[in-house]
Amino acid sequence: MDIQTVSTALLEETGPVDNEQNVKLEKTAIKIQSWWRGNVVRRSLLHAALGAWAIQCWWRSLQTKMVEQRRRLALRLYTCQEWAVVKVQANVRMWQARRRFLQMRRAVCTIQAHWRGRKNQTRGMLRGHYEVKASQLELDIEILMN
Repeated sequence: MDIQTVSTALLEETGPVDNEQNVKLEKTAIKIQSWWRGNVVRRSLLHAALGAWAIQCWWRSLQTKMVEQRRRLALRLYTCQEWAVVKVQANVRMWQARRRFLQMRRAVCTIQAHWRGRKNQTRGMLRGHYEVKASQLELDIEILMN
């Protein structure tokens, strides 16, 4: 509705009016129209703001989920790498311990073989006696030869 239509409708209802009343009616109609248009604009702005707010909330929640997913992926990758390092270290330590064990076993076998050979060569007999007194060890060894 424009001002002309409103003032014509008012004139028909109220009858003839003078020019001063006509101006008052026009000003009143202008105020009503501006109030109504303001309400319509504010309502549409509010609707647009609420729509933007909903989109922003959705986007922020999506970003949070993506960050959380990246964090979990990085944590999973880190734990896999750590377990791989631990397994490699355990295998290296096992290999070192086995190598030391095999060296000791070879040394023991060599010593035993030499000892057994020496024992057969001398064909002697060892007799021994020991006592522990306080913090000292007293040892008597006799070697008898045939």
